[in-house]
Amino acid sequence: MKAKIHLIFALATFIAAAMVFPPLRALLSSAARSEYYSHILLIPLVSLYLLFLKRKRIFQEPGSPFSAAWGLVILGIAGYGGGWLAGDRLGLNDQVALQVAATLVAWAGVFLLLYGRAAFAEARFAILFLVFMIPIPERLMEGIIYLLQVGSTEVTYYLFTLAGIPFYRDGFTFQMAGTAIEVAKQCSGIRSSLALFITAVLAGYLFLNRGWTRTVLALVVFPITIFKNGVRIMTLTLLAIHVDQRFLIDSFLHRSGGFIFYVPALILLGLAIWLLRKAEKKSNVSEKFI
Repeated sequence: MKAKIHLIFALATFIAAAMVFPPLRALLSSAARSEYYSHILLIPLVSLYLLFLKRKRIFQEPGSPFSAAWGLVILGIAGYGGGWLAGDRLGLNDQVALQVAATLVAWAGVFLLLYGRAAFAEARFAILFLVFMIPIPERLMEGIIYLLQVGSTEVTYYLFTLAGIPFYRDGFTFQMAGTAIEVAKQCSGIRSSLALFITAVLAGYLFLNRGWTRTVLALVVFPITIFKNGVRIMTLTLLAIHVDQRFLIDSFLHRSGGFIFYVPALILLGLAIWLLRKAEKKSNVSEKFI
């Protein structure tokens, strides 16, 4: 019986993968959006590894089927069909988002039907982590990029001020020493921000034990990201002024140097984890004396 359940789940997983592959391939082939979602292909591998780590507690003895999960299966199938029927009316990004989200809902419903609520509770993080496979809806993405653009501009302003660099600012544009720079949408660091946020969520699950510390870790990604962006913008600007203008136009550091500044961001994230672990220990000690 257990082998049959595992076989059905494996088949459902294969079907779900076959459902999301065509729309995701179309999205990742789009030059306008592929750069934002290079992480998507890694997400199911991480979830699979997390399920593997807890496989004995999740799959060893299937519990009572959660029959209400049929609603999730039906909802997921309907949502996928709706996304397919909507076609270009939603736009490629939002259509793929709907189809991937619907597929994951249906797949989670199958999991609940086969293994029950106790197994789902054990596998909850690994299953919910698959949410990062869903492309961010267009309007929400634009809002996030705008917030990062604004935050990065403000950090750049204060860094220039602290460094004593004379400049004139007009919105997102800075002018100084014969050089003009604009903190454009491309400077928002959305790709590295997504990667850092996903890393923070995963690290919180692996290294922290409290809900509030995990939430704080996810939230500190925003200030870390905009600080990293500000440092990158100021570095490129100073190199353009004092070395070569091409650092701001056509240089490796401008086009592909984001990973160089991503390393300090990871270090800051690691520092945040260390501080939050200390806070958890203090909280545990305090609770013992209450």
